[in-house]
Amino acid sequence: MKRFTKTVAQLNALADDGIVPGINYLIFRGQERIRETRGFAQTRPMPEVLTPAMQYDLASLTKVVGTVPVIMMLVQTGQLALDDPVQKYLPQFSDQRPTIRHLLTHTSGISGYIPHRDQLGPQELKQAFLSQQRVDSSFNRQIRYADVNFLYLGWIIEAVCHQAVQTVITERVLRPLKLTGATFQPLASRCVPTEIQAGRGLIRGSVHDPKAFILGKHCGCAGLFATMTDLEQFSRALIESNLAGLLTPETVASFFRDQTLIPGPHSRSFGWKLLHSHAADHHLLISHTGFTGTWLILDRQTDQGMIVLTNRVHPTARNQAYLDRRDQLFATYLAEMQLA
Repeated sequence: MKRFTKTVAQLNALADDGIVPGINYLIFRGQERIRETRGFAQTRPMPEVLTPAMQYDLASLTKVVGTVPVIMMLVQTGQLALDDPVQKYLPQFSDQRPTIRHLLTHTSGISGYIPHRDQLGPQELKQAFLSQQRVDSSFNRQIRYADVNFLYLGWIIEAVCHQAVQTVITERVLRPLKLTGATFQPLASRCVPTEIQAGRGLIRGSVHDPKAFILGKHCGCAGLFATMTDLEQFSRALIESNLAGLLTPETVASFFRDQTLIPGPHSRSFGWKLLHSHAADHHLLISHTGFTGTWLILDRQTDQGMIVLTNRVHPTARNQAYLDRRDQLFATYLAEMQLA
């Protein structure tokens, strides 16, 4: 694992240079692993040292850890089809064109402004998302990442399973995989804080994303908290055992292929973003990031990955330096994966 010296140095520098308060990271290849925890869980109002077992607000990693596996299980059992129209399950949505595949690949073109969105109640917000969004000219022509796609997927899960989406994720993904630190209802004392906001104060133990905060258990785009141990178990299960048999080999293989219907090669599979390895065959890897400062990169072909947990939005979400460093880290890691 000496190959990752530059990656490790850049990860350590995120905390050491104050770009993030603290960092918990894991690089693994087969049974080899580099794991480190350094820095602080919070810096304000009082410094608190980060510990390895703390839970993080995963933000959009909720999409690929929770919502995508459930959707694909329903596809496997024939309860959903990838090319079913959204309207079949959400009749309030007026456009017949977008399908479940379009939602999963962020090619639905669904967009629209909802006035005073963060002041609405949960039912009002859901109604607004279903009735006030329109399909624009990017439909099936452009990948445009948007949370609305996974809000809809969460509500489709609810329509099929007759349970709140976060309950379904807990029962069908978190418990079978024995992700004991993964939860939608964490204890604040175990959590790494996120932002300090004028309205909410120091956010700790409740979801940072304002839509998820309003929608609660009915949100499929964010809301999951987990530890590094949980994400290591999830990641290894996904690429080593087809999510411990919850998914078929064909389903997992589909994550590593372009699943858009746009002509030519593109960088989206079912929920995941695709990256090209630097190996001779340029095989595809999967990745995802979370707004709060989290990310996953997984390579099924070589059984390796990088998992990073930070709270880059503490004390404020205005942190362009983190985004610049993250891009550099992705490039460094992909290059070092191929070194002998």
